[in-house]
Amino acid sequence: MSDSVQLSPSAQKTREYFDALDTPLSPFARGYRKLLARYYALLVPADQTLLEVGCGTGELLKHIPAAQRVGIDFSPRQIERARSIAPDIEFTTDSIPALAAAGRTFDYIILSDTINYVDDAQALLADLRSISSPSSRLLINVPNNLWKPIFGLAHLLGLRATQHQNSWLSGQDVRNLLQLADWDVIKAQPRALVPYAGGFIERTINRWLAPILPWFCLTQFIVSRPNHFHATSSAHPPRPLQKADETTVSVVVPARNEAGNIEAAITRTPPMGAWTEFIFVEGGSSDNTWEEIQRVKKAYPEHRIKILQQSGKGKGNAVREGFAQAEGDILMILDTDLTMPPEELPKYFNALMQGHCEFANGCRLIYPMDEHAMRFLNMVANKTFGLIFSWLLGQPIKDTLCGTKVLRRSDYEKIAANRAYFGDFDPYGDFDLLFGADRMNLKIRDIPIRYRDRTYGSTNINRWTGGMLLLRMVFFAARKLKFV
Repeated sequence: MSDSVQLSPSAQKTREYFDALDTPLSPFARGYRKLLARYYALLVPADQTLLEVGCGTGELLKHIPAAQRVGIDFSPRQIERARSIAPDIEFTTDSIPALAAAGRTFDYIILSDTINYVDDAQALLADLRSISSPSSRLLINVPNNLWKPIFGLAHLLGLRATQHQNSWLSGQDVRNLLQLADWDVIKAQPRALVPYAGGFIERTINRWLAPILPWFCLTQFIVSRPNHFHATSSAHPPRPLQKADETTVSVVVPARNEAGNIEAAITRTPPMGAWTEFIFVEGGSSDNTWEEIQRVKKAYPEHRIKILQQSGKGKGNAVREGFAQAEGDILMILDTDLTMPPEELPKYFNALMQGHCEFANGCRLIYPMDEHAMRFLNMVANKTFGLIFSWLLGQPIKDTLCGTKVLRRSDYEKIAANRAYFGDFDPYGDFDLLFGADRMNLKIRDIPIRYRDRTYGSTNINRWTGGMLLLRMVFFAARKLKFV
């Protein structure tokens, strides 16, 4: 960083090493950085601000689209080269404390193969909190230790330059350091079997073979966020979260042939935050659901109640149209069958308020459920989809099909703005929200609830046709998230 920062003897040697590098990067080294940039571009939305710490000559940063790109490095010589290679990017030798003193924060921060050269990795990670906000994301990639002898062979063959002293931290080492520095790991994804970008063979192997051989992949990408729940123990706590009593809530209730449950949805839902509004979205019922919704609105004038009839078909359409009418800071989905008891909704609210997650996903598969709440084959399907999703997203999800999902409206707006990446492929809305949340690198957490029997009506979903449709959606999303 800047010359005013006192460096340790080992850090000074590292700076001298990089200052002395006069030869340009080899085509192999440039291909490696281009490969990393391909995966980073999947993690960083193009409308965000991006900082790379230890940017070197900027060969990685120049390939990652972002609204604003900044690179910092403590080697003046490397920064000089970076400015000549990518003059449209801001490069500086300023230190992290200097950036913090200037009031700068970044949406995304990258440490690419940098943490292994740092004198005190835990201190660096703690310092990075000072230039982060509650919504910031820290992205780190570290090489797989299994590749150490391969890199050594590449050096002997002249394909890789002599490297400075390297810590060779494992993925588990990095996750431990992140936790010690009060960063919360969201997900980890091993990537790549061919260590450079270019050509049909590389694309084929890295896209289709690498995801099913994660133990042998070249590098692991780790995504984390500031740990708000433990912020008081950090030297650099993030900006405070919104207070619960200042937060507003919108509960969207899709309703089709559920006349007997409409009033209970109002009377059984506890008040949350500054105020709670209900948005009933009726979907072409054959019973008197719409008439009952209108009656309940008139019968409970003390409640904030909005009502509408959806313009399309399916729960997914109903949820989107309900969210479009929502005014609350937090958006909730409550299935009108009430098998997920409305009394449980404060659990989701508290999980977000206390910083445990950014996307609260209902989980029916923890506690014993009522005898007729879920058929055996439905149970098998739910557990199977949970395993598949945990592999796809890189973070554990046990129950993907519970209808209750809760997130902040600001995060939903980001998901909606980036929906074109997946397309309008999900009539139920569950996968659309989960895939979108993963795409936005939101922390997803299961909220265990007790699943109850229906007290009125019957399910609107055919388990066989619905199951086949969900399976097709999984294959579609796998090509967008895993096989890339």
